[in-house]
Amino acid sequence: MKISEVAKLMNARIVCGEHRLEEEIKHGFGSDLMSDVLRTEAEQLILITGLANLQTIRTAEMADIEFILFVRDKKATDEMVELAKENNLVVLETSNSMFKASGILFQAGLTPVF
Repeated sequence: MKISEVAKLMNARIVCGEHRLEEEIKHGFGSDLMSDVLRTEAEQLILITGLANLQTIRTAEMADIEFILFVRDKKATDEMVELAKENNLVVLETSNSMFKASGILFQAGLTPVF
């Protein structure tokens, strides 16, 4: 699934990474616990989270996760956006809950990590 499709399905705002919207992802992982995120080992993964802080961006970088979807109307701060841009990450924001976002993306073909 292309990131542009995720954005459309989620009615998401594209915060940064517009130039990467045609890239493909295969897996989704939803968590607000960054210790769990660090344990993931999947490529082409989108992180679905409601934890909107700098630690989320740093964790994604450490875990080689290039795509983040913030749920529950969480907003990335300017500092988060700057760090995401420095690391060439795609950041999206949606008003959907994590449960709803995960369900929609699963139904559309994304596979879970576990």
